[in-house]
Amino acid sequence: MQNAAVPELAHTHARPVHWIATAAAMAAVVALAGLLTPDAAKASGAPDKRDPQLTTAAAPDPGAVTFPLDCGPLGSVVEKKASGDLDGDGVPETVAVVHCRAGAGTPPSGVYVLTRSAAGGAPPRVVATLVDPRSKQTVTDFAIRGGTVAATLLGYSSDDVPRYEPDVRQEVKWRWQGGKFVRSIGADALGI
Repeated sequence: MQNAAVPELAHTHARPVHWIATAAAMAAVVALAGLLTPDAAKASGAPDKRDPQLTTAAAPDPGAVTFPLDCGPLGSVVEKKASGDLDGDGVPETVAVVHCRAGAGTPPSGVYVLTRSAAGGAPPRVVATLVDPRSKQTVTDFAIRGGTVAATLLGYSSDDVPRYEPDVRQEVKWRWQGGKFVRSIGADALGI
């Protein structure tokens, strides 16, 4: 029995024409959404060729490298590391600050640039030494910014200076130029 107060409404009964209209409206919404989404390359965070810091390749792992340090049975420690594309080839390098393991004191640092080996599955390799531990310097602040390696080096003006109290401080940067790393110090390193 129908209620006389509520008339029968035409839209409450689904007919084939209603299903076709609904399907057409949904197809139009999906098509419009496809046109309005951002470019897939930018939406996924894919590297922009203009920014050498962005890359999809994995950076070399310093834990898989034997560094050119003579540390005896104590071995070496990777104190700091940073990765970025230093030579502009779209593949990241890793720069590692490494020193011999020591029970006390502050052993001198070595700063090494690592790259992936051309042979698949081979460990990364050291391609440059930016700071040789024989220079008896310690690296404090360290970073890669815009394809440049920046560090603060602490050292000694003479052998008479106690090893626990470095008296020489240098702000240095290295940038890949002409097929090698070029070091700048002082005002040049600070960008002045």
